[in-house]
Amino acid sequence: MAWRAFERARRQVPAYSHFLTEQGYVASRHGSLAEQLASIPATDKNNYVRIFSTAERCVGGRIPAEQVIVDESSGSTGLPYNWVRSRAEVQYTRGVCSYFLRHALSGEPLFVINAFSMGAWATGITMSAALEQNGIVKSTGPDVEKILHTLRFFGPHYQYLITGYPPFLKHLLDFADAQGFDWTGYRLVAMVGGEGMSECLRAYLLGRFDKVLSGYGASDLEIGVAAESDLSICIRRLMEQRADVRYALLGDEQRAPMLFQYNPLDHYIETNADSELIVTINRPLLSPRIRYNIKDEGGIISFEQMHAQLQSVGVDMQTLLPKGATRPHLPFVYVFGRRDSTLSYMGANIYPEDVEAGLLSDHDVASRLGAFCMELVEDSNTGEVHPCIHVEVTEGLPSAELAQVLQQLVRNKLYELSADFRQAMREDHSAGELRIELHIAGQGPFAQMSQRIKRRYIIQRP
Repeated sequence: MAWRAFERARRQVPAYSHFLTEQGYVASRHGSLAEQLASIPATDKNNYVRIFSTAERCVGGRIPAEQVIVDESSGSTGLPYNWVRSRAEVQYTRGVCSYFLRHALSGEPLFVINAFSMGAWATGITMSAALEQNGIVKSTGPDVEKILHTLRFFGPHYQYLITGYPPFLKHLLDFADAQGFDWTGYRLVAMVGGEGMSECLRAYLLGRFDKVLSGYGASDLEIGVAAESDLSICIRRLMEQRADVRYALLGDEQRAPMLFQYNPLDHYIETNADSELIVTINRPLLSPRIRYNIKDEGGIISFEQMHAQLQSVGVDMQTLLPKGATRPHLPFVYVFGRRDSTLSYMGANIYPEDVEAGLLSDHDVASRLGAFCMELVEDSNTGEVHPCIHVEVTEGLPSAELAQVLQQLVRNKLYELSADFRQAMREDHSAGELRIELHIAGQGPFAQMSQRIKRRYIIQRP
């Protein structure tokens, strides 16, 4: 199916045909079909999307005058982009999202509160339309007061599904608790997406939600490329708890990535030499995505491989879940996140997910915190560079004592999760000198982030 998608794009899309010629691609019938696909040059935002116009990247070299939906990326890596999709492909994606949630949440009717950003943003408008098939839908966007008003107005008579970015749902719970919201009788489940989520954050959310599931996708591709299942969550937790499980699945990697399952009939996923995910959407699209490199670091594991590798360390995948629970017989894709979303210090890469896990590892402290971001700062006297983690304090005032507690929590978590960080500290203890700067809510670097759709975790100063 991926090969047919490639052939369609080569015949029908002017930009893609031109791209292959410029890349010097010559078709070869040697080797397996997978090897032939791997020989096709990968596309990405720099070598394809920015080079050719939107119309040139469409079938027939034009944007049809009707039955087309345009959405916009969040601009998390810079300039927001517009993406065109046919009504048929949008309807298909909506159906997939609806089916997944019906399956994952046992089919009970839902009252959906869609807290993803609305307007032209891809996730918000698609989720809103998709979930109409699953129950009642109210799209509030990320407005905590509207969400709490909705919960009070309709009362605890429904099972509520709240969708949104992971940090926003934490903010929602913290705001509600600060307002004295009475959660008695409410049944809540959550569907998050748009960025990674640590198990510490999931545990925090599970203080109020019965279940928290994450989906994987991107505006460059589509939402719903993959999704968490009870099985994938259980395996990810095992990777965090047991070094032998993590080694069996990932080798020497110390981090526990997000782990999803995906439908290979819809998406053909490969990895390149840099462990970046290469995705082909197998269905006919208005603007085809053939071997598109989203720049996410990760890998794939077949269902059979997962079963065998877990069994090699004494874990029976069939007994991980309660009897009667579903175990989707689908391949797994693991995702660490964008390769460029890290700070490099003393030979160690510091990942936002690991910092988040540290900040949220003490729930009493976590309830006082809002957003965070990171940068490398230079000491004007010595010229030395150190990581600086900016943290928003939403309850109480910033203090030296709180900064010291957070520094210790983050340092301990990085030491636990990152072999590079451990090695750096063994070689030079000053590698653990992380600077924590606390800010009143909405001030400092967070003053410029209040209008952003997604959080920006890495600050790049001139």
